[in-house]
Amino acid sequence: MHSKVTVVRHPRENVKKCSLRHLHGRPDFEFLTAVDGFSFDATGFILLEIDAPVVSPADAGKPILLLDSTWHLLPRVRAKITGNFIPRSLPPSIKTAYPRVSKMHDDPHGGLATVEALYAALKFMGAPDFEIIKNYFFAEKFLEINGWLSDAPPPDSFK
Repeated sequence: MHSKVTVVRHPRENVKKCSLRHLHGRPDFEFLTAVDGFSFDATGFILLEIDAPVVSPADAGKPILLLDSTWHLLPRVRAKITGNFIPRSLPPSIKTAYPRVSKMHDDPHGGLATVEALYAALKFMGAPDFEIIKNYFFAEKFLEINGWLSDAPPPDSFK
C-alpha cells in the first residue's frame, strides 16, 4: 500500500484522455477539480514540482499531491494550492514515453505524464506499485526506457 494520493485537475483537462483515469474509484485516490473559487490546503503533502529537491525514501508514507493539467495551464492550478507542503521533484534522468505534441506551447524538458510521475515518485520513495501504471497505454515503453522493466510482472501483465 502506498501513500494517499490527491489529484487536483484543471477544469479543462479531458478526463477521457487522463493517464490516471483507470485509478478513479480506488479508495487511496481523491480527484478534485480546480474550478473558480477552489483552493486546497496541501499542508503535509508531497507536491511534485519541477526544480524541487528530489523525492527519496525519507518521503515515504506522506500523502502525495499531483496537479493534473497541460503545462500551459499548470500555473493556474498551482495558484490554488496553499499551506505548508513539501515540494519534491523527480530525477531529471527519467524519460517520458508519452508522445507529447503541442502546436501552441513548449513542454518543459523532463515533463512526464501524471501517471508516470506518480509511478516514479513511489519508486523513489521505495514503494513501486505496478498497479499504478499497469493500465497506462505507454506503461511498457515507460518502464523499458527508464530501465525498470524488472519492476513489472511478466509482459502479458500489460493490458
